[in-house]
Amino acid sequence: MSTTPFSRDDALAWVSAHAASLHDSAADADAVIPRLGAGGFFRVGVPTEQGGSGGTTVDAIEAIAAVAERSLTAAFVFWGQRTFIEYLLHSLNAGLRERYLPALLAGELAGATGLSNAMKFLSGIESLSISATPVGDGWRLAGNLPWVTNLRRAGFGVAAAVQPADGQPPAIVAFFHDTPGLTRSDDLALLGLCGSNTAAIDIHDVESGPEQLIHADARSFIPAVRPAFLGLQCGMAIGLARASLAAARASGSAARSGLQPRIEGIDVELAACVAELKVGVLDGRFAPQAAPLFRIRIKLAGLVREAMDLELDATGGRAYLVATTGDFARRWVEAAFVPVVTPSLTQLHGELARHAALRAA
Repeated sequence: MSTTPFSRDDALAWVSAHAASLHDSAADADAVIPRLGAGGFFRVGVPTEQGGSGGTTVDAIEAIAAVAERSLTAAFVFWGQRTFIEYLLHSLNAGLRERYLPALLAGELAGATGLSNAMKFLSGIESLSISATPVGDGWRLAGNLPWVTNLRRAGFGVAAAVQPADGQPPAIVAFFHDTPGLTRSDDLALLGLCGSNTAAIDIHDVESGPEQLIHADARSFIPAVRPAFLGLQCGMAIGLARASLAAARASGSAARSGLQPRIEGIDVELAACVAELKVGVLDGRFAPQAAPLFRIRIKLAGLVREAMDLELDATGGRAYLVATTGDFARRWVEAAFVPVVTPSLTQLHGELARHAALRAA
């Protein structure tokens, strides 16, 4: 497919036109990354000296939100791509960044964040699923990643945490679609978001050397990138909530049913939550203190649920009729994904409880 540059509006129009297909099937899955890349979306918030268009992570959050208003599937893919880019920007491995960043920014190579397992590991929820046996100046890797998004068959890179067998700290490495010993499964059978190129990865006797190293110490790297990881993820909830509120507001029955005050109330709460997120991302407060960011993520998930309820109330029985549901049915299923994407709300509540217990002790 041609990746001739076109405007962001053109890219958003394409996402809107293909939202249903991206949700229900994999027919247009491989086109998402090239389309968003051609529209310049992956360059947002990336320094110009690194090939980006400048701006901050906050600008990237808003870009993901704009896509999520039209399709959570496309926004989910966008988040995976932009988060992988963020890892390379924070890596000390300049060679790795120089080799792969241009193709990632252009949408010619897909990038996937396989660090969900690592996030759970740091919270004591589960052990790392990839072992690393020392060989020379590198490792041989073995293990699996059961759920990874944006594994575009035409070419992808994945970031993952590995556990060295010699007692060294867990590290973050990158591996790519053509790495010997790496196997991508068929797409997972999902309830929705079927065009997200989500699959499992099996890792068998994979060689990993210094050239694939993103960071030698996962325990220091993950807290540093977590504000962007979660902040960019919040863009998905922000866009979905905005879309539902707009649909509720546009419904003729909203005014007749007296729903407008409730719609405006949720809109005000959403704006305040987004403002708090942006301030924290910009001033760096979420790096040493993650709990406030966890609370924002939880709050946004709740606002998505309330916005969806308002859209249903405003739409009424038409929402349950196939002929008149419009985008409501798709958004309803998309909203069910917001609480379970890693870190899930259950994991975030558990982490907040752990923080509270540590403070009490």
